[in-house]
Amino acid sequence: MHEPFKFSTPVRVRFNETDLQGHVNFGHYLFYFDIGVTDYLRAIGYSYERMRAEGVDMVYGESRARYLSPAYFDETLNIHTRIGRIGNSSMRFDFQAIEASSGRRVAEGEITVVMIERGAHKKMRVPESLRDAAARYEEVNPVLTTHLPP
Repeated sequence: MHEPFKFSTPVRVRFNETDLQGHVNFGHYLFYFDIGVTDYLRAIGYSYERMRAEGVDMVYGESRARYLSPAYFDETLNIHTRIGRIGNSSMRFDFQAIEASSGRRVAEGEITVVMIERGAHKKMRVPESLRDAAARYEEVNPVLTTHLPP
């Protein structure tokens, strides 16, 4: 169910993302979710360019996908994205892939990122500017996301 997600971005399935069975190969969903992260961060006002300018970077620590129904060439998938949890040095993004014309749930998943100091690759606290941008966009109290365990 995609109601709790405020943000989505469309992704059109390309032919090379399908396999001999005619549907999207499972690995491509993680690429779709990655597009969701990038577009979500841009939408909340914390683009990757801003992240880099602040000396921050992130690495993917864990990912998970659950496949619910097949998607096919030339379908448009709306990749619903939100931050599901903000810890001390990590964040979990939650996703749902919904076929645009039918509303069919195709996949859901998560990606956990760890914030690092750019260049040093040393784990760091999720920046307050990112916490604030997410809280403003999602219209939640930033205190609720600031003090969660990692």
